[in-house]
Amino acid sequence: MQTKIEPIHVAHQLKGRDFLKLADYSKDELAYLLQLADKMKKRYKSGSQNQPLKGKTLGMLFEKSSTRTRVSFEAGISQLGGTGIFLNADQMQLGRGETVADTAKVMSGYVDGMMIRTFSQDMVGEFAENASIPVINGLTDMYHPCQVLADFQTIQEIKGGLKGVKLAYFGDGNNMTHSLMIGAAMSGMDISIAAPEDYQPESSVIQEALSIAGNSGSQVEVSSSPETAAQNADVIYTDVWASMGQEKEQSVREQTFSGFQVNAELFALANHDAIFMHCLPAHRGEEVTSDIMDGKQSVVFQQAENRLHAQKALMTALMS
Repeated sequence: MQTKIEPIHVAHQLKGRDFLKLADYSKDELAYLLQLADKMKKRYKSGSQNQPLKGKTLGMLFEKSSTRTRVSFEAGISQLGGTGIFLNADQMQLGRGETVADTAKVMSGYVDGMMIRTFSQDMVGEFAENASIPVINGLTDMYHPCQVLADFQTIQEIKGGLKGVKLAYFGDGNNMTHSLMIGAAMSGMDISIAAPEDYQPESSVIQEALSIAGNSGSQVEVSSSPETAAQNADVIYTDVWASMGQEKEQSVREQTFSGFQVNAELFALANHDAIFMHCLPAHRGEEVTSDIMDGKQSVVFQQAENRLHAQKALMTALMS
């Protein structure tokens, strides 16, 4: 069952906060955001209108292009009664030498919140330090916390909760891996990462996840064995082998990661009712085969839709 928490108390704690990485939040705060996302989705599906951000404006700064992040945030703020402004860094003074600090101070006078999708976690952190408005990490090379909110919302919908669920991740130890590890440890999920030796998660993130897991009872494992990770898994998760900015490494990565492909043989090692997840976009035939991607146990499009509802919950909690 989903964890029950005191909503008024937690809601007060979240107002005006930044959302840069999951470790900045408590277990109860994470649970509250997921409960609010569930409410947002049910209200949306019923046709009920709720506009807690009427008159509010969200700035959306992109240094990395996107489909799901831009559309889900822009549609989400609109559904909440607010307005989203798309900002391409190359078309701003930020791209011509204005400092991050100066940009943050200027934007704080124009909008009620900022979502930033960029390469550097330090850039998002510097922006938040100098802004007087909530700043949301839409993705960096280190973390992707918004995606994990949608992922966990999806798992709760299907599995009825998070604690005790085993998630197995296959592929690069990247921003998704980091955020999944921290989120799983916080919520009591077990997580097993299978990545090639030279592509495993940052050691500092592994240690942080293990420390959090010590309090939650979560099991955190990192190995180079896909077969070991898949055993008794409730969730099979993968991501592209070469992320944005790594295109020159594509051919090398294809060879290195070939044994980590999610296919029928690997999936058969998981529990019979395991689900398949992918943060998308997927490169069919590389990290996952089409029969798994399109199979009856795939929930990738439910997962993608939940980006909208999870981010509406996040914006409401921080900006209303």
